[in-house]
Amino acid sequence: MLTFSNVEFNYTTQPVFSSLNLHVEPGDFIFLIGKSGVGKTTFLQLIYMNLLPQGGYVEVAGYNSETVKSKDLPFLRRKIGVVFQDFKLLEDRNVFENLAFVLRVTGTPSRLVKRKVIHALSDVGLSNKQNNMPHQLSGGEKQRVAIARAILNDPALILADEPTGNLDPETSDEILEIIKKINSRGTSVIFATHNYEIVKKIDARIIKLTDGKAVKVILKKKS
Repeated sequence: MLTFSNVEFNYTTQPVFSSLNLHVEPGDFIFLIGKSGVGKTTFLQLIYMNLLPQGGYVEVAGYNSETVKSKDLPFLRRKIGVVFQDFKLLEDRNVFENLAFVLRVTGTPSRLVKRKVIHALSDVGLSNKQNNMPHQLSGGEKQRVAIARAILNDPALILADEPTGNLDPETSDEILEIIKKINSRGTSVIFATHNYEIVKKIDARIIKLTDGKAVKVILKKKS
């Protein structure tokens, strides 16, 4: 599903990763933790190849960073769903059109667009909100729309970048439950967070980015 092999990446004035190795199996649920600034978002961008390693390679869903071409990237990214902390909804379109837009851009046949949108909204419990504008939604509802958008193309992997960072604890738990449900169907999940309390909610694999360079596996202690 996903392999980081001896990955190196640095910004001009900041070392980030050196000899970073990680292997993710289909169906894994991984919490990615670490202090702000250690490279969690950079790590995720390397997965969907918005950034490319300066050494080593990343391989995801059959695409390798050493050989990937620009024309391959849209096809790679259809296999990955990304959920952002700040939702990134189109404010001038209702919920249905926010999702339909993604499908149309990726060439989904018109006859399938409505079916896929309604199915995704049902998955996140928002079937009754498809005509609402983003400003009419709560923060939790906006994040549910963002999750629905991420699962539209039945991705093999979901990347959640601080998806509960702007939400209260109760709503955060609801978002975690939705992502757990998606994972239970076989979709791999990497859930980046600095909130260690939410990490304790489920028994999952935990990866820590430490010292800005390496990935350390932490075994979760069961209570």
